[in-house]
Amino acid sequence: MKRLILGSGSPRRADLMRQLELPCEIIPSPEEEPIPATSVPSDYAIESASAKARAVMNLLASRGQAEDAIVIGADTIVCLDDAILGKPAGATEAAAMLTRLSGRVHTVYTGLALRYGEELLCEAVCTQVSMNAFTADDVAAYVKSDEPLDKAGAYGIQGLGARFIERIEGCYYNVVGLPLARLCALLGSAGYHLNDKTIK
Repeated sequence: MKRLILGSGSPRRADLMRQLELPCEIIPSPEEEPIPATSVPSDYAIESASAKARAVMNLLASRGQAEDAIVIGADTIVCLDDAILGKPAGATEAAAMLTRLSGRVHTVYTGLALRYGEELLCEAVCTQVSMNAFTADDVAAYVKSDEPLDKAGAYGIQGLGARFIERIEGCYYNVVGLPLARLCALLGSAGYHLNDKTIK
């Protein structure tokens, strides 16, 4: 069977791979992420995910380890009023992002990119997220927890940020950072067969 390589340093994505008992090596992109040239959210997420997958595949190729590998790249962004919100640069930016999201509906996009051999499979998955209105004190307390600082849109739906989520429309795992159903479908298209032992 082909080797799965998760081209991400995100512990949340690694946890989701383990949840489905998908054995993978974790090799974060060795290159600084380029800023995509597009402002279209779905294309932006796909371009970023593709760049990560390409960088990791190039690294494997330089080591002579690319032949049987499927590299998974992923990038998650939050979009509000046509503005793309990535990871905040610090506490001040995190508080500003959260204040903008309060009481609003936004869209989370995750770009998926699978590289294997000379092939590339890409897809973007989107989920609508409705936030409760929250106070400045709520924002300050949440930012103080440090949870928002490494997450797109400055919140984690799977953590303390769940208190702010009123409802979602779409894939929950997409908001966490890895839409599992679509990932499995793409893996099947790439020739990685999920057997009965893998998914129970």
